[in-house]
Amino acid sequence: MHLTRDGKFHRTDIWREGKWVDLWSVVHLLSGVSLGLGATLFTFGAVPTVIIVFILLVAYEMWEAMVKIHETPQNRFMDVVVGMVSFVPSFFFLQGLPKLYFIPAFGFVLGVNILLATIGWLASRKAEEFEKKLRAEFIAQRGRLRERRAKFRDAMKHRNAPKEDF
Repeated sequence: MHLTRDGKFHRTDIWREGKWVDLWSVVHLLSGVSLGLGATLFTFGAVPTVIIVFILLVAYEMWEAMVKIHETPQNRFMDVVVGMVSFVPSFFFLQGLPKLYFIPAFGFVLGVNILLATIGWLASRKAEEFEKKLRAEFIAQRGRLRERRAKFRDAMKHRNAPKEDF
């Protein structure tokens, strides 16, 4: 992670946001599977369930935007697509199985999902703190450079000033 010359923070860790997909896409994939496994416990019907899950995934992306999680529009779109692409097969393929089989699977997938999301969130918070430290150091160094430049200019003015004869 570093600051670019124009003052932008550039993350290089594995949890950084990508343009289309990133490691967070795995979390969204597991969220779709979790929703598919969990939705089989309810009997809303296929179409209402798909609509509800789609609304939930879009609402989550809207929430991310409201709390200022910076993502490209393509990434936000792909997060919903990945969630739906993983939801649909997990929901429809499990319709005929007894609930005894997919309840443990739901618990496992949800647990892994929560674990990965927590690790990613902690990494993002760490990067945010690191960015604050880098910015503070950048501002301090910029202030010192301006001060040194002002002293240098003053020294040059005094050096080049005409000397008075007594």
